[in-house]
Amino acid sequence: MYQAIVIGTSFGGLEALKTILPALKEDFPLPIIICLHIGEHNNEVFIRHLSEICKLPVKEAEGNEPILPGVVYFAPPNYHLQVEADLSFSLSTDKKLNFSRPSIDILFETAAWAYKDKVVGIILTGANSDGAHGLKTIKEFGGKTIIQNPCHAASPVMPRFALKIAKPEVRLHLEEIANYLNKLTT
Repeated sequence: MYQAIVIGTSFGGLEALKTILPALKEDFPLPIIICLHIGEHNNEVFIRHLSEICKLPVKEAEGNEPILPGVVYFAPPNYHLQVEADLSFSLSTDKKLNFSRPSIDILFETAAWAYKDKVVGIILTGANSDGAHGLKTIKEFGGKTIIQNPCHAASPVMPRFALKIAKPEVRLHLEEIANYLNKLTT
């Protein structure tokens, strides 16, 4: 049984998440940890909006916070979000990776180290290569790897890089992802 889901997205990601997150069942048993490239902009407005349309609690992740089931966490702007071995979060202001802070690769790699084969990694729409190597790390640890079908992504660059580098097991249309996750956790 899986213990966590990590999602990475960039350009077009907020709209993609507005399709996936509200469609997750009310008793969804896993934490969902999201790295959305927003630069230094504040998360507050879209977190509040997602909280209104989702059945699950949505919040910005905090340093030293234990990761709880059934909660949607977002990486704070301008911080790398990392999963620690004790399944809590840490934040870092280390240099940008792939021009990004937060970095999807850093989140995915630390999630793979902490959860091993019990993590699901998902790459959605985006306009750079961030996340492809992290998704590969998840696959190397035996976790499940999923990408949004690049042909239907607002920006196909990120899922295409993930497809090339990580060779994920599953490729889904955006509208299929929530249903897939709901079934995966039953």
